[in-house]
Amino acid sequence: MSLRWLLVAAAVAVLFTSSWADRRRDPLTEAEILQLREAAQDPETRLKLFVTFARTRLTTMEQLRSDPKTADRGEKTHDALQDFLDIYDELNDNIDTFVKRNADLRKSLPMIIQADGEFESRLRALKSSVDSHSAEASEYEFLLTSALESVETNLADHKELLEEQQEQAKHKKK
Repeated sequence: MSLRWLLVAAAVAVLFTSSWADRRRDPLTEAEILQLREAAQDPETRLKLFVTFARTRLTTMEQLRSDPKTADRGEKTHDALQDFLDIYDELNDNIDTFVKRNADLRKSLPMIIQADGEFESRLRALKSSVDSHSAEASEYEFLLTSALESVETNLADHKELLEEQQEQAKHKKK
């Protein structure tokens, strides 16, 4: 009898896990994934792609927010913000990976720092335009704050990394 319960529990766990995985979608399209695979060994191209994909998610979010006819705007804003944050986190994971491989990111980092500033500005604009007491805002306000904090923190980290890499390059030349 206990083997039977163990099998039932295992089956329920598998069903629960697969249904949770189905709800969690990949923020990247198949075409974007293919582009990233093709740029796997090229930090400059790969990081530029992540910036482009993150920028696209913010633009999508702004477009749906500006359309008053959008149904479930709060939920869709949440999803677009989550996609942005997932892609932005992946950008930073890739930066960390390339740094561990001693990759020279001095060409890529200024573009990323510029994008960080743009992302911060766009997220601040959204935050200032939101009525924090509305039911719609409650669906994504925490995520918006998290995204803004992540961008602010990573902007400082990216500037510091650029300075470090520039300093290392000076010492290598000597």
